[in-house]
Amino acid sequence: MGEREDLVETLDKHRGLLRRTARDLTDEEAARRTTASELCLGGLIKHVAAVEARWARFITGGAEAMRGGDGGSGGHGGSGAGGGDEWAAQFRMAEGESLAGLLAGYEAVARGTDELVRSLPDLDHGHPLPSAPWFEPGASWSARRVLLHLIAETAQHAGHADIIRESLDGAKSMG
Repeated sequence: MGEREDLVETLDKHRGLLRRTARDLTDEEAARRTTASELCLGGLIKHVAAVEARWARFITGGAEAMRGGDGGSGGHGGSGAGGGDEWAAQFRMAEGESLAGLLAGYEAVARGTDELVRSLPDLDHGHPLPSAPWFEPGASWSARRVLLHLIAETAQHAGHADIIRESLDGAKSMG
C-alpha cells in the first residue's frame, strides 16, 4: 500500500470510531449534551464533516476556498474568533437535523476527500494558510500536512465523542 492509501485508511479508521459512537442512538440522544461543554454527538459529527470539507477545499483552492460552502473560514475548521453563535452552532444539532442526515453528509464528505487524495497530482503541493492567530504568519501547508491535520482532528473528536457517549448511556466505542 502506498502513502495515499495509508493516509486514507488512517483517516477512515478515525472516522469510523467517531461514527461508531453514534450507533443505535435516536436524534434526541444524539443532540443531548452530557458534559459541561456544548458538545453533543450529532454536533461533533456535523463539526468534523464541516472541518474536513473546508480543508479539502483548501487543498484544491487555498485559503480563499475555505470560505465557501459552509460558512467557516479557517483555523482548525472555522474562524473561532468573532463567530460567536455561528461558531457554537456547528457543535449542536439544529432544528430539523437528524443523526441519519448528519452521518450521510459526513459520508459524502469522506468519499469526496478520499477521491481527492487518490487523484491529487502531488501531495507536496500546498497553499499559504489563512491569516489566523493560531497559524504561524506566512506558513504554508501541503496537501499531506492538511491530511495529517485532518487525521489528528478526527481522532481528537472521536475521543470527545467516546466520552459523551459513555456519559449518555455507558456505551464505549474505544475501550
